[in-house]
Amino acid sequence: MKKLFGYLKGYGGPFSLAIIAIILATVMQLSVPILIKYAIDSIIGDVEPGRLQFLMDAFGKSLGGVVLIIVVMSLLRGVFMFLKGYLSSYAAENIAKDIREKLYTQIQYMTFERHTRKETGDMVQRCTSDVETIRRFLGVQVVDLGRIIFMLGFTLVIMSTLNAELTLYSMIMIPVLFFFSYIFFTKIQKTFKKSDEAEGKLTTVLQENLSGVRVVRAFGREEHEIDRFEDVNASHRNITYKLIETLAVFWASSDFLTLLQNGIVLVVGAGMVIRGELTIGTLTAFITYVSMLLWPVKQLGRLLSEFGKTTVSIGRIEEILSEDIEVDQPNEGEPEIYGNISFRNVSFGYDEHQRVLENVSFELPVGSTLGILGSTGSGKSTLVHLLQRLYDYEGSIQIDGHELKDIRRGWIRKKIGLVLQEPHLYAKTVKENIGITKRNYKEKEIFDAAKAASIHSNILTFKEGYDTIIGEKGVSLSGGQKQRIAIARTIIDSDKRILIFDDSLSAVDTETDMRIRNALKSRSKDITTLIISHRIATLAEADNIIVLDEGRIVQMGTHEELIQEEGLYKRIWDLQQMAV
Repeated sequence: MKKLFGYLKGYGGPFSLAIIAIILATVMQLSVPILIKYAIDSIIGDVEPGRLQFLMDAFGKSLGGVVLIIVVMSLLRGVFMFLKGYLSSYAAENIAKDIREKLYTQIQYMTFERHTRKETGDMVQRCTSDVETIRRFLGVQVVDLGRIIFMLGFTLVIMSTLNAELTLYSMIMIPVLFFFSYIFFTKIQKTFKKSDEAEGKLTTVLQENLSGVRVVRAFGREEHEIDRFEDVNASHRNITYKLIETLAVFWASSDFLTLLQNGIVLVVGAGMVIRGELTIGTLTAFITYVSMLLWPVKQLGRLLSEFGKTTVSIGRIEEILSEDIEVDQPNEGEPEIYGNISFRNVSFGYDEHQRVLENVSFELPVGSTLGILGSTGSGKSTLVHLLQRLYDYEGSIQIDGHELKDIRRGWIRKKIGLVLQEPHLYAKTVKENIGITKRNYKEKEIFDAAKAASIHSNILTFKEGYDTIIGEKGVSLSGGQKQRIAIARTIIDSDKRILIFDDSLSAVDTETDMRIRNALKSRSKDITTLIISHRIATLAEADNIIVLDEGRIVQMGTHEELIQEEGLYKRIWDLQQMAV
């Protein structure tokens, strides 16, 4: 509840006005049975009008006057209901917008480690369906809570003034409905959480399949993916069906209790009319008020069920909002970056039981190139992740004499260009993908970067050239084309002082590989470069090469030095030479 009302901060005015509007609408609604009673008892019959004598004085014994008043009050009730809906919807939509923006900002700054542990589909689910659940509750149920409280209290007061004994009979089922609603609330909360999680898994499977459509087609896995989707879809269907069953049981049972209560009032009230203890008009008003009295109790069950769903959604959203984020510390600065890199006894592990890097040390002067070779899982990518401060580390990493931990994350990442083996491209034009890292880019800069990445001539063959829209994640491009566009996107930014190629030349042929490296050398002589590759030809011209094995540097030197000594580097070199 604290979190829920925290979302209302800044929107108390519209919600308060909406509650006032719904109260006024309820007053109009509750006045109608009194007018009907007056018409039956005092206009059709001969019962004294009592406090409604002013109506008799104004309209005499005329049903038309009563009808006119009822019509006017119904119109006013409609106006107040409109205001209630408009004000509550205005506030709820703005609150949902604020929550979505908070979530998106939180996701942007959430630590990289947290991102690796979250499923994309589940994150999407929390940012869409869970926010929608909260919006719906705030837009409808919160205001209805004020209506329920007012209607319960005011209806009981009116009924007790009409006949205290019959009022007690009218309340027999209320405790039962309250208890039933409470049981229902506890049941629906658990069921909805399971349904929400199942929907999240369904979204995850769908997202993975759409993103990996090329892999699915390439390996003929369509039937497998269909079966996989059917499994999670069936699970979601079964859980949601249980949710619907629970709702059906509640509404059917509450309807039965409501009808039973109406029956009790009708039987007891009819007996009182026969004995002359109650007028027909009063009995008619009582039957109407009983329905009005039981509606809030039934609605309370709906409110509790929606509240159950909302608490689950709030919990799922707060899980994201409470995640650790990258926060700049007061001691972190923005020093001038030239590209001199020093690793001294650097160690790192994703958990305390498994080390990925152990006592890694090397020096990389400004403008030089470091080649990194190693088997899968040897710590190559982890090493460059540390250089970008995606993880904290043990030991010392210095950039131009400044400890990396003392440099603001956003600042050092602006100075480092990273090209991955599987780059992420956007469903935009080729030009927009290349220029996405630089604001106010010029076309000449786009063309020069594309030429350096050896992709310019390929782009010109596309149907619309640089204005060709590529599919999501570059699905319409080959692996080599995606890598080269990613390289162009990285090198267009002249602020980059360090370039990292994480096996990002693996999908191009040897000749294109050499052409790209030569172009980069001539273009960026003062830029420090780290190249991760399994292709010795790519690493051969590096100023220094390190070989990683199980997180340790087992070999270090130039290409000429390493092919002369026994080890992993020479074995791979010999194998690749035999394959030529």
